[in-house]
Amino acid sequence: MRALSRFGITSFVALAAVIAATTSTWAAAEGGQPVDKQISLQTPATDHMQNIVDFHDFLLVIITGITLFVLGLLLWVMVRYNARANPKPATWTHNTLIEVMWTLIPVLILGLISVRSFRLLYEGEVVPPNVDLTVKAIGHQWNWSYEYPDQGIEIELAEMATPEEAAAQGEPRLLAVKAGQKVVVPVGKVVRVIVTSTDVIHAWTIPAFGAKIDAVPGKLNETWFKANREGVFYGQCSELCGKSHAFMPIAVEVVSQERFDQWVAQKKTSAALDVAPTALAAR
Repeated sequence: MRALSRFGITSFVALAAVIAATTSTWAAAEGGQPVDKQISLQTPATDHMQNIVDFHDFLLVIITGITLFVLGLLLWVMVRYNARANPKPATWTHNTLIEVMWTLIPVLILGLISVRSFRLLYEGEVVPPNVDLTVKAIGHQWNWSYEYPDQGIEIELAEMATPEEAAAQGEPRLLAVKAGQKVVVPVGKVVRVIVTSTDVIHAWTIPAFGAKIDAVPGKLNETWFKANREGVFYGQCSELCGKSHAFMPIAVEVVSQERFDQWVAQKKTSAALDVAPTALAAR
């Protein structure tokens, strides 16, 4: 029995070390996209996503411990109570203490899990009151358009870049959008994303932000994020929406406040230039 206990503890420590090393290796990329051979979550770019990763690792420790404990019990029963080692079967039928323990301990474990999960759900669903920027994302079959209501600018039909365009831009295939169509936001600011759709249900998601929300026709849903580092972060429509569902990428570029202000000014200037010829033609 002592040998089995030592074996179980040693196995648990070794497995935990392997999991930690593997996770740190396969999630080491700082970019906002999946990498080859990755089995873990993407590297967090927000505090909320970091909390999701911590919760995931917390659950992994719990389920690993339960699995090894049950394995140890099975091995103990196989060794201690096989017909050769125990030719005379026991006559007792139950043990009150053990039955109370195997009822209360799972309840306590599930209660601990539920408290952390409810806190995490509340954190992701409730938009903070101190919003710095609002972006409206509108899903279409099969692309996205964006509006910045406070800045009065729009990004029309952010479509997926072709493989050649993605390569020229140095961005990942099937995740990059055409040049000039990224959502641009400032780093360290609370960004509220209002999401809707013009046709069927889509879903707007950026895995590195821990942000995911359905885009439902005739309804406004909202989520939020606060990116803590600059870079380009990618996502895809996460609700089956038709034949080109797999070709609805989302690209968010997180920049400094200064670069964001410059981008807004450029967008406003470009929009004014586009309106001028139309106004002249109307005269």
